[in-house]
Amino acid sequence: MASIRQIFLDTETTGLETRDGHRIIEIGCVEMIDRKLTGNNYHQYIQPDRESDEAALAVHGITTEFLSDKPRFEDIVQDFLDYVSGAELIIHNAPFDVGFIDYELSLLSNDLKNLEHYCDISDSLVLARQMHPGQRNSLDALCKRYDIRNDHRQLHGALLDSEILADVYLAMTGGQRALLLGGEASESEDSITPSFQRLSEKPELAVIHAKGDELSVHQLYMEQVEKESGKNLWH
Repeated sequence: MASIRQIFLDTETTGLETRDGHRIIEIGCVEMIDRKLTGNNYHQYIQPDRESDEAALAVHGITTEFLSDKPRFEDIVQDFLDYVSGAELIIHNAPFDVGFIDYELSLLSNDLKNLEHYCDISDSLVLARQMHPGQRNSLDALCKRYDIRNDHRQLHGALLDSEILADVYLAMTGGQRALLLGGEASESEDSITPSFQRLSEKPELAVIHAKGDELSVHQLYMEQVEKESGKNLWH
């Protein structure tokens, strides 16, 4: 069976509308194959040759000075297309990001086609609205609903938002529920919200070794078990 390659993508831009000449300044992508994050991510800052709107700058915090020595879109476009080609792109509010990427492609003089020519595109916002009609379905709202940490997200960033989207998508599409040890859930099965956490974020388990007197008591207990039952599987 062929592997399923999915890429979670986000962009940051100088403003909201391409019709006002706004451009992409950052692209972040996170790769997942067969529902496992691979670490083969794509991240690029881009020189837009224009200033960011004040409102956009307040969201992403990426200054014109920081971008001044970064490559332009035409310099990175082939690497980007090679990376996403053949994959399913998963984007939260896809028309916004795809619209900007298609706008950038249209500004180039070569024979490049729209993004959907190179890969399939899925909108996780549409999926979230189907699953949670009438509720807020922003990335922040979904993080809260699925108990996904995003407290380190002070400003928007394309790669960070793509990583968070990957976690949200896994939770929405069957991420493992939190295990309840030694008892029933306090809520009905239908009302439990999946608790999702990356393996890399879990703390190491403490290892507590038995002391000498504890080992002596254990040995006496094992001998008593063997005496009463005639055998001891734990020796």
